[in-house]
Amino acid sequence: MIGAIHALALLALLPIYFNWTAVIVAIICARLFGLIGINIGYHRLLTHRGFKCPKWLEHGFVVIAICCAEDTPARWVAVHRRHHEKSDEQPDPHSPLAGFFWGHIGWLLVKNPDLSRLGIYDRYAKDILRDPFYLTLERHLWQLKIMLIQLNVFFFAGFLAELAMGGTWSEAVIFALSVVIWAVFVRTVFVWHQTWAVNSLTHMWGYRNYATDEDSRNNWFVGLWAHGEGWHNNHHADQRSARHGHRWWEFDTTYLTIRLLEKCGLAWDVVQPRNLKP
Repeated sequence: MIGAIHALALLALLPIYFNWTAVIVAIICARLFGLIGINIGYHRLLTHRGFKCPKWLEHGFVVIAICCAEDTPARWVAVHRRHHEKSDEQPDPHSPLAGFFWGHIGWLLVKNPDLSRLGIYDRYAKDILRDPFYLTLERHLWQLKIMLIQLNVFFFAGFLAELAMGGTWSEAVIFALSVVIWAVFVRTVFVWHQTWAVNSLTHMWGYRNYATDEDSRNNWFVGLWAHGEGWHNNHHADQRSARHGHRWWEFDTTYLTIRLLEKCGLAWDVVQPRNLKP
């Protein structure tokens, strides 16, 4: 699937599928889906329980995360919790100590028996599977179904929008396909590499605020690109904290979004850093 989606994203290079509307929609979706789905939904909420929110909102975050095609919630959480437990040791699923390519994408291309055993769910994601909603998402190809629903939503939204602007049926089809290519495939590839850069770059290059027992780093590039996820050394030093940017200049859009939810009464018990750096 990784190769196929990268290949489909390359269709964006064809002039027939280029238009600024599709590009702008893709940029907006890339920022929102990565921030809301992966950063807030999968990472700071499900994996680390850095805050609480209504169940309907939590499930909404997770559906958005599934649209990013980064695996089901229980498996994503299990792999990430294992990473924290065994960080930069041999059992770490994606330590870049085995090479940058391995830490970034290579680990996804090779079947890892340790991650394929059902026991990984019992050890690292039992709390997730207690929720019938998440248990259902592990079955019946729901990840694929949600992806197909997403494709149809973007296609028909683009198709109807072009018709409403006076375009012909053939122009509407071309425009709809351009929206799907940019807002689904290009956006998915962008969010993938945004997430993978946290696994690879922030364990190789950057500065350290805390003397943790692994090689996590705070990386400026990833910090800004991935909405605060790049302040990775801070995160490893205080995993439950919903705030990853610990110094005033470590801008953390994900945390600011959680604070906005808190102000609106949609988040509470937001976990703060235990030893905040001045």
